[in-house]
Amino acid sequence: MKNKTITKKIVSGKYKNKILKLPSKSTTRTSKAIVLESFFNTIQFEIIDATFVELFSGSGSIGLEALSRGAKRIIFMERDHDALKILRENIAQTDPSLCEVYSGDTFVNIKSVVKSLQRSGEAAYFYIDPPFSIREGMEDIYDKMIDMIASLPKECVKLIIIEHMSTLVIPNEIGVFSIKKSKKFGNTTLTYLENE
Repeated sequence: MKNKTITKKIVSGKYKNKILKLPSKSTTRTSKAIVLESFFNTIQFEIIDATFVELFSGSGSIGLEALSRGAKRIIFMERDHDALKILRENIAQTDPSLCEVYSGDTFVNIKSVVKSLQRSGEAAYFYIDPPFSIREGMEDIYDKMIDMIASLPKECVKLIIIEHMSTLVIPNEIGVFSIKKSKKFGNTTLTYLENE
């Protein structure tokens, strides 16, 4: 039997009700609707005309929701081949001219993204939703993520949001960034970091 395509809708804004495809559960995890809603309620006005970077973006549902709600430029970062194909199809439903896709290893590509932000003199929102470390081959992903965050230049960052397993303890300070707040949704937690 052929797998049914899993989809979700853009919740609000310019592209409300546009249907986004989701990659298979084996390659990526989708952010729960309640997590998404809480996140966008938190930053709904700040995101207008902002640059938004979605790391480990999968289907791109967070970045495209941000675009729909008024962000001016979205940068997607994803390495999985199947997820990238779906991501590009989803972007085509919105405004591809406002979207950039960096394919390949996020930990390598982050340097190019930072350079691009520095060239344009922009600070961005960084939404980081790495594969859970319980996945095979991902055991050190959180350590790498912490190192990556510590390496981000503060002038390029408005806010860092990490979607992570609730069992993971995020250090109160990572480089020049410190935890502003954390919100738990069962097994998933959103942690917000900013540079004071």
